[in-house]
Amino acid sequence: MADETRNSLDGRAEVVVQAGRIGELHQHVYGDGAATRAPVPFQLPPAPVRFENRDVEQARIARAVEAHAAEAGPLVVALTGIGGVGKTALGFHVARRLTDAYPDGVLYVDLDALRRDGTVEVADAVGELLTGLGVDPDWLERSFAGRTKQLWTRTRDKRLIVVVDNARLGSEVLPLLPASDRSLVIVTSQGVLYDLDGTAAVEVPVGPLGVEHAVRLLRHLVADPRLTDEPDAAARLARECGGLPAALHVAGRWVRRHRRRSLSRLVTELTTELHGKGIPMVEAVWDAAYASLPPEAARLYRLLAELPGPAVEEPAAAALLGADPETAADALEELHTAGLIEEAAGAGAGAGAGAGAGAGAAWRMHDLLRGHAGRRARRDDPDGADRDRARRALIRWYRRQAARADLLAAGPRMTFGEIPEAVSDLVPDIEFAGKAEALRWLESQRLALYGCVRLAHEAELFEDAWALCEPLWTSFLDHPHYADAIDAFRTGTAAADRTEFLPAMIRMRCQLARPLWEQERHEEAAEHLRHALHASESLGEDPAERRLRASAVEFQGLLKAETGDWAGAAADFETARAVHARIGNAYGVMLQTYLLGRTALRSGAYEEAVRHLETAHASAAEQRRERMTARTGFELGRALRLAGRPDEALPLVTAALDSARARGSRTDEVRVLTELAALAEERGDTETAEGHRARARDITVRAGGVVPDERNSSDSSSSSSQSS
Repeated sequence: MADETRNSLDGRAEVVVQAGRIGELHQHVYGDGAATRAPVPFQLPPAPVRFENRDVEQARIARAVEAHAAEAGPLVVALTGIGGVGKTALGFHVARRLTDAYPDGVLYVDLDALRRDGTVEVADAVGELLTGLGVDPDWLERSFAGRTKQLWTRTRDKRLIVVVDNARLGSEVLPLLPASDRSLVIVTSQGVLYDLDGTAAVEVPVGPLGVEHAVRLLRHLVADPRLTDEPDAAARLARECGGLPAALHVAGRWVRRHRRRSLSRLVTELTTELHGKGIPMVEAVWDAAYASLPPEAARLYRLLAELPGPAVEEPAAAALLGADPETAADALEELHTAGLIEEAAGAGAGAGAGAGAGAGAAWRMHDLLRGHAGRRARRDDPDGADRDRARRALIRWYRRQAARADLLAAGPRMTFGEIPEAVSDLVPDIEFAGKAEALRWLESQRLALYGCVRLAHEAELFEDAWALCEPLWTSFLDHPHYADAIDAFRTGTAAADRTEFLPAMIRMRCQLARPLWEQERHEEAAEHLRHALHASESLGEDPAERRLRASAVEFQGLLKAETGDWAGAAADFETARAVHARIGNAYGVMLQTYLLGRTALRSGAYEEAVRHLETAHASAAEQRRERMTARTGFELGRALRLAGRPDEALPLVTAALDSARARGSRTDEVRVLTELAALAEERGDTETAEGHRARARDITVRAGGVVPDERNSSDSSSSSSQSS
């Protein structure tokens, strides 16, 4: 940094930045913090060997940290600049240096990874922060408002750093702010975020590196003597890369690949191409790196532009190539060596972190390079034949793996899309160790799976589009991401209509209705169910079609129950039960009887609820349906208590507690403990009641859930679609 610039900075801030002790500033403001702490989240990738320059920007951040006043809300530092300029790297660098001063952890969320058609579902972003803070996914609040309050609760009095990457609007950032004014939020954005009103926000523009620092970065990247021996050529290369680290990384790797040529010759060749083709120098650098790739790696680079999710993983790469995993892994390694992909950062869904079976290493392609890959694909594959083949193979591979995971996670159920054949003998299936791993895979790959639904519809692969929605139903029930589910199921509905396959048309509308009504969009849900029921009138009389008709009626009953129309819900469940009885579906009869009992219970008809639930409980036990036996027993116990028969209720609720603990279901355990507390109070045993409530509160707090003042156990998890 020049002396005159150094003199213009605040003395203390400049000293600590140059000494690499930026964390001291926060201690200067807030003190040392707690001495002993539990393990904290750290969602940043490993630091590079050397971070170059940005001294002015770091000093400005340091001054903002030092000057931040208590009770002003968290400090928001907005790093703004063009794509590829190094905003994320700077944010990571500052966050690493401040970890000691913010001892409660560093969280990271990439909004572009959650962006769909330009819009972010902010509830999912809040959910990612909450899981980073240790909240079990089963304990995430379902509504956006609920999750926001949950985040405030979890971050109160915390000293956290939250890195929010690729924001486009301040309204995307505001719900992600911690509640503590002792936290720091680092936001990256290509433009100024004008709508951060009411926050303690500091904008820090990030420009391209100067030539001197760009050359230093090149030298650190490749440690090539030519960059020192030929300083003019090195400066020319750095200058032509526009000072963009994204371009310098590729240029450095490209230089290293051509060790026998002088740097002057390499740069001259690039310049010749630049003037000959009239393309920007950065494009010429990327073209040169691409031209140096082996054929299979170059082909994969072109095809990665087709990938619908943000992460690049070996199994999906193998499907794109139609090659074995080793070939795909080698091609990915070549792309990484060339600087065209990078290791995925953070732990977001679909980013490769915790993906479970078959995930392997996870990579990421910068948006600028993804655009370049698409341009190369159009140039080198002008008729699009290879891209079309790869797109179809990728969609089919994801459909096959998702259907296999669904079968393992949910067991045999009513589905209409067959599991497709393998893409090729070379591309293996994911091996799932069990139900839990299958569910984890569906959740970790959700962005790619939802993306494949849209990709299939755009490619007019309509059967693939709606068939992909069937396993996404299981994923939605386990981890509801409402915006993604509504978008996918709406697309699946449109795709089913294009195929004119009646069962799929009905099924997709039922699937779409549930996330709509759970977001209180009741009229939209009702409209889709009206269409589903109308279409079901054209179904035939074979057992499978009659079962589907009963399922559509059941969905309508669940919506009516959701809106408090108890009589209408009961009538629908009776109708559905009669259909199941006629086709000999004992499970369907039991489920509808259970739903009738729950409806009566919620409407206050306790004796009627007891009658239905006794029948459902006995049927579930006879069918050896362990989970439904526990569920029906729990609801029967509640009904008996409310009907004034607590002594009969106690063994049923106690059995439900044993079942919940055996299954490891903490959410069910809390519901049952709450009911046991109510039973203890009925008997006048306040000490036991408080013990149950204390245990329920402890489980909830440990899992990161919200502890309400009074939990109504009637609002237990939805029972819908067990017959599905």
